[in-house]
Amino acid sequence: MTDTNSSVRMSPATRLYLYVSLSLVAMLVLLPLVTTALGGFKSLGDLRVNPFGLPSEWLWSNYLDILFGDRYWRQMLNSLFIAAMTVGLTVIVSAMAAFTFAHVRFFGSNHLLNYFLIGLMFPAATAILPLFIRIRDLGLLDTYWGVILPQVAFGLGMSILLFRNYFRNLPEELFQAAFVDGCGYIRFFWYISLPLSRPIVSTVGIITFVHRNSYILPLIMLNTEAKYPWPLGIMVYRGEFGTDWQLVLAFITLTILPTVIVFFLAQKHIIAGLTAGAVKS
Repeated sequence: MTDTNSSVRMSPATRLYLYVSLSLVAMLVLLPLVTTALGGFKSLGDLRVNPFGLPSEWLWSNYLDILFGDRYWRQMLNSLFIAAMTVGLTVIVSAMAAFTFAHVRFFGSNHLLNYFLIGLMFPAATAILPLFIRIRDLGLLDTYWGVILPQVAFGLGMSILLFRNYFRNLPEELFQAAFVDGCGYIRFFWYISLPLSRPIVSTVGIITFVHRNSYILPLIMLNTEAKYPWPLGIMVYRGEFGTDWQLVLAFITLTILPTVIVFFLAQKHIIAGLTAGAVKS
């Protein structure tokens, strides 16, 4: 087996180009985050005079007042519940559907798969009016499920595609040996395929968690402020403290911080899940 580290050699110019390019991209991504976080430590006058530099006086009270208030934790719990239910349902439903498309042959399977993949072409905003009417007819307006179920539906396309590609690259000998031992499709899925698919489960879970903290669906489906997740909470908080930008920046920093932490902790699993099965031996 060839060592990929020794087989791939880059010239100094190529290496310098990669380092410079990646550094510029990292600066473009990190600069807004760092500026927002530092802005939460400043006074309003300091923020206007020095928006990008370090605070002249570190005001920890901007963050502490938010952390010790009940609004922040209520909205974060709402977001956590919506995100957890969305991730759980998306992973379970898409994994079972993808396993069926990968290993079970039936009439119309390709057409059904294409039907799910069509959802990748249309964001939720394009179907917001019929979606609102359907949620209203089901009696789910101003409930968490009125937000969770549409998010699961719009997340199935990408999740099924990722799971299907992973399941199709599992060793065929493993599948045949399991059936010789009397293992059916359901047992093979729960006891063999799913435990071996932890990288892609983590990938789908993190992608769903990050992308499904949406703004438009809770805005349309929820009417009670006590049920607002953090995207709507930022809107309400900005409406109350529209002139106190240092408080708004502190609130934004605290609300996006859990998502950023989860993404950085799980980035190894995301890369492993996306690249698994990319090259067949």
